[in-house]
Amino acid sequence: MAKEIRTILGAIEKGGDPSRDDIIALLKTADKNDEKLIFAAADRTRKQYLGNEVHLRGIIEFSNYCVKNCLYCGLRRDNKKLQRYRMTTQEILSAADEGVRAGLKTIVLQSGEDPYFTGDTLSRLITRLKERHDVAVTMSVGDRTKTDYRLMREAGADRYLLKHETADPDLFTKLRPGTVLEERVKRLRWLKELGFQVGSGNMVGLPGQDAGTLADDIMLMRDLNVEMAGIGPFIPNQDTPLAHAKEGKAEAALRVLAVARILLPYTHLPATTALASIHAEGREMALMCGANVIMPDITPVRYKKLYRIYPKKVGTDEEGAAQSIPLISAIIGRSGRSVGTGYGHSPLHEQRRS
Repeated sequence: MAKEIRTILGAIEKGGDPSRDDIIALLKTADKNDEKLIFAAADRTRKQYLGNEVHLRGIIEFSNYCVKNCLYCGLRRDNKKLQRYRMTTQEILSAADEGVRAGLKTIVLQSGEDPYFTGDTLSRLITRLKERHDVAVTMSVGDRTKTDYRLMREAGADRYLLKHETADPDLFTKLRPGTVLEERVKRLRWLKELGFQVGSGNMVGLPGQDAGTLADDIMLMRDLNVEMAGIGPFIPNQDTPLAHAKEGKAEAALRVLAVARILLPYTHLPATTALASIHAEGREMALMCGANVIMPDITPVRYKKLYRIYPKKVGTDEEGAAQSIPLISAIIGRSGRSVGTGYGHSPLHEQRRS
């Protein structure tokens, strides 16, 4: 099999356009030598197109209320066991202050789909944050109207993260009752139109998923020309309908990450918290497979313990940026990489601007 994998990788690195079957072959290989070839190609691609910097994005999870009822997520509307919270504007800004003091140049504002935070409310928050600090701002607040997205963009938001989770339309609707993949993709295209740097992404190991679905995930993100793609393992939450489903495997998530890097050379790929949560060296391994971003959670510890999308989340005991940033910087240093000092804007975005 190594010869076939080597041939596919060689063709891609020479500028070839792989078929869906080629992508599936890369994702399905169980041969460790093949896997080494794929990981090495991903690492070369990352270095060639994005260099050795690892960009840090500090996440503030400001609300765990959600109107959606996704089968995999602990924030789902019907989870009555979860203690809900909303951070105040001052609490959000104070967490951002600490992140900036620790050297962060990107702040990510993330929540469940909480209508309490209207488009106007979020735009005022973004304005205050941008007036207060010279940082890039990423929003991750789910499905919104185009008007809300426009308000956030006009207030100064630079990026928007909206993971598609799975490119299988039937599986998407099964896992996210009352929603359809087409509407999710429409919103991703809206965000592009409005000038956001757009992030999407998928889970690896979902019940009902196969290599063809994962290939479609990568091809969808390639078609959308996303600036960032969050790819991590599915972790079942005991307070959801998928409590007894099998956990996604770190090895599978790394392979999808590596193939995504090879096919999306300019896209920022995080070493996800989910991967670090199921493997002690998850971030280090991801950095060797094409990742070039880490997203430390700088939410105050009293709240981050309640943002339980999945269990076993790494870093929930770390008190803010002052504790989490040095730990992550050490991981980056041990991996032979350097911490980025700029905003970490996407090369794809810079190319479009020029």
